[in-house]
Amino acid sequence: MRNGKWISYFALAISLYIVWQIRQVLLLVFMAVVFATALNSFVQRLQRFGIKRLIAIAISLGGFLTFLVVFIGLIIPPFADQFQELIQLVPKGLDRLQAWFQYFQTRISGSSKYIPGVEALIQQLQPFTIQLASKFFAFFSNIVAIALNSLLVLVLTVMFLINPLPYRQGFMRLFPGFYRRRVDEILSRCEVALVSWISGILIDMVVIGVVSGISLWILGVPLVLANALLAGLLEAIPNVGPTLSVIPPMAIALIDTPWKAGAVLIVYIIIQQLEQYLLVPYVMAKQVSLLPVVILISQVIFAIFFGFLGLFLAIPLVIVGLIWLQEVLIKDVLDPWQAN
Repeated sequence: MRNGKWISYFALAISLYIVWQIRQVLLLVFMAVVFATALNSFVQRLQRFGIKRLIAIAISLGGFLTFLVVFIGLIIPPFADQFQELIQLVPKGLDRLQAWFQYFQTRISGSSKYIPGVEALIQQLQPFTIQLASKFFAFFSNIVAIALNSLLVLVLTVMFLINPLPYRQGFMRLFPGFYRRRVDEILSRCEVALVSWISGILIDMVVIGVVSGISLWILGVPLVLANALLAGLLEAIPNVGPTLSVIPPMAIALIDTPWKAGAVLIVYIIIQQLEQYLLVPYVMAKQVSLLPVVILISQVIFAIFFGFLGLFLAIPLVIVGLIWLQEVLIKDVLDPWQAN
């Protein structure tokens, strides 16, 4: 018995090590499951109108692929041109910002003794600003890896969508027979929560992208399309995304006139405040409610252990994990537990 326990512990350690080594692949699989769940919801809605499942799948996949083709054909080429120009303009804006810091430092050097730590603060801000921008664009450096991962996610999504039942049943068989019906109920609740989250995020991304684009166009900031798309895409990452999205338009605005950079910052702050108080309560009303502290902590933890992909999938992972925690631990274990 004692040797059997040690073998079990050793097997568990080996399993955890293998899971850790393939963590990025597991995250890509989870992303494919999320996308397949969203498309499957659309397929089920088509089936309610009497359309057979195979035809509904063909319609949903055809619509999805058509959207990708239109997006790539109409959006990617001008976005790529503007993004290339964006990369060239951002360092110029950072150089202008550095020149302002130096000018500001010389102007207050005579009175810095009355403001302790001003010169040291300026010297720390200069490399920090450049380092922050370089980290922001580091994500786009490995295009080949991103393309391969995207292709893998697309293939897995199609495979999950065509016949999801075997994968669902295979996962349920990991649990004891008496608990499989309960697992099926939990999976259904996770499916509803993920569909609601995706719907809300898409609405949020479109609204923020359009409003940001209109605001930048009114201010006369160059590269409106690139910055608007960037603001919309980064909106999928709460807390971190909106903060990163303001860096490129501010850096570009510095090249033109100083007041535009401040105006861009003020406009983006106003947009985010309106989003938090008007858009989010309306869009996220049917989603699993998550405390802001839980969202922020989960993003930090997943970003540390899994990188950008973990940061991007932090919210759906927390949503699914919270549902399993509520259903299994609280409802099935703690609630029925009675003291003797």
